[in-house]
Amino acid sequence: MAKLIAMAMLAIMALALMGCKSSGPEATATPAAKVAKAGDTVVVHYTGKLVDGTVFDSSGDSDPITFTIGEGRVIPGFENGVIGMKAGDAKTLNIPVAEAYGEWSDRLVFEVDRSEIPQDMAPEVGMQLQGDMADGSVGIFTIVKVATSTVTLDANHELAGKDLIFDVRLVSIN
Repeated sequence: MAKLIAMAMLAIMALALMGCKSSGPEATATPAAKVAKAGDTVVVHYTGKLVDGTVFDSSGDSDPITFTIGEGRVIPGFENGVIGMKAGDAKTLNIPVAEAYGEWSDRLVFEVDRSEIPQDMAPEVGMQLQGDMADGSVGIFTIVKVATSTVTLDANHELAGKDLIFDVRLVSIN
């Protein structure tokens, strides 16, 4: 009878152990890597290029950028391109004009009276000014022509009308 009880106890212990997970590496479950989605704050290294390969911006020698997906702090094509990536992933984003800075618009080029330019400034073509936009936001204006009584300003983003390519590496998801 003692032998039967001992065997029953061993069987019960064996069944109990079968339900326990091993602590060995083959039994360690790796949680699924988190995937970037709307609402996540992400940290990204990037290099931005024009279609001809000209680099216009890069975080390579500086800190990566941090933004929250869905807040609209970066261009839509960049934001959407990061969705679905995991920390450590790298890829190339081909972003068309419509998902970048939009089409260049001649409606954003206009003349102002030279008296509207600060008097202590000697306006020159290529110079950039900061000023108020019609919607109340602050805009950057590039001087494209200087005449005796007027200055022509361009409020288009410098990358407007251009398809962009970004090489990105997702550093982390918070």
